[in-house]
Amino acid sequence: MIVSSFKINIRPQNWGRNSIYDTKFQITSPFSLKSSHHLLGVHSTIQSVMKTAQIEKYTLQFKQPGGTSRGVLHTKDTYILQVFENNQRGIGECALFRGLSADDVPEYEEQLAWLRENINLTKEEIIHKLYGFPSIIFGYEQAMLNLKYQNDLYFPSAFTEGKQGITINGLIWMGDARFMKSQIKDKLEKGFSCLKLKIGVDWESEKEILKQLRNQFPKEILELRVDANGAFSYSQAWRVLEELNALEIHSIEQPIKKMTHFHQNSEMKQLCAETPTPIALDEELIGVHSLEEKQQLLECIMPQYIILKPSLVGGISGCDEWIAIAEKLGIGWWITSALESNIGLNAIAQYTFTKNNSMPQGLGTGGLFTNNFPSPLCLEGEVLRFQK
Repeated sequence: MIVSSFKINIRPQNWGRNSIYDTKFQITSPFSLKSSHHLLGVHSTIQSVMKTAQIEKYTLQFKQPGGTSRGVLHTKDTYILQVFENNQRGIGECALFRGLSADDVPEYEEQLAWLRENINLTKEEIIHKLYGFPSIIFGYEQAMLNLKYQNDLYFPSAFTEGKQGITINGLIWMGDARFMKSQIKDKLEKGFSCLKLKIGVDWESEKEILKQLRNQFPKEILELRVDANGAFSYSQAWRVLEELNALEIHSIEQPIKKMTHFHQNSEMKQLCAETPTPIALDEELIGVHSLEEKQQLLECIMPQYIILKPSLVGGISGCDEWIAIAEKLGIGWWITSALESNIGLNAIAQYTFTKNNSMPQGLGTGGLFTNNFPSPLCLEGEVLRFQK
């Protein structure tokens, strides 16, 4: 089956707020349900009790280039999964992150096609088959939950009832000093008490920005986190950790690149054992799929924190495993989105609320893209809320 021709021509900016979750709404594209029953092998009126599925590729466009230590991002491809049963629809997002996801492999779309054709297998069978494809597992989990709860719900709670919100950190993208300072000014004016800065391109300039922030705001007023995305060498990391400690930085994500064999004595293990600044593992978790491997990794390195990105670590089921192991070992954690569209972000936010973690979470706000989908999420100061 050829799946490389996935394409989409929907225009989400023209939809009403809830139209993406409206079961009467049909995406207009070569892979729409109405025109693709020959691919799905089912009748297009979806009257059968059997589930059917369709998958669309969609390219998100950044409002302005997103700078990271890996390079500058202008666009991001993602895949929208819709599952139909008894005239109802569930929607999820398979948010492949090219260059970072463990499932960024040539056969990715083949696995999507397999899921589409085998959507009626049990959850256990599907997750077993998709082992090693965390973003597809997460998209499937989302679609099945949304099929169950309908509208824009995945995890009904006080959050989706509009009664409580989620405190998040303000993300500061890499760039020159002027660009980073303008982002910081904007976040502070909006009332954020926790900022996360991407670092690792020009550490001396980035350090000066952190110094200025800390001189203006003590740690009791402003929590500062940094994310290096593995930008530093092992020898550089020691100096950076000392300098971060002097600035009372809350934590640093992934100071050095992930190691290849976590069962061996590692540089990251040594850093975590002796660091003056708490270290949070991020990329280190990517590609670690089995429960046994997760246990071995955390027991070996013993970081102060781990960062959980559902699209990269196996979705809901994968995050639940990481959290259970981390809490048993006394390791802290928080959840972060990974450039999902508003579909995946909505699901992540609802899931995050159910985990009852009081730390500021690393969730996006959906404001990075020019052509994002409508969302029930809104930001009030530093609190992410669900609009009923």
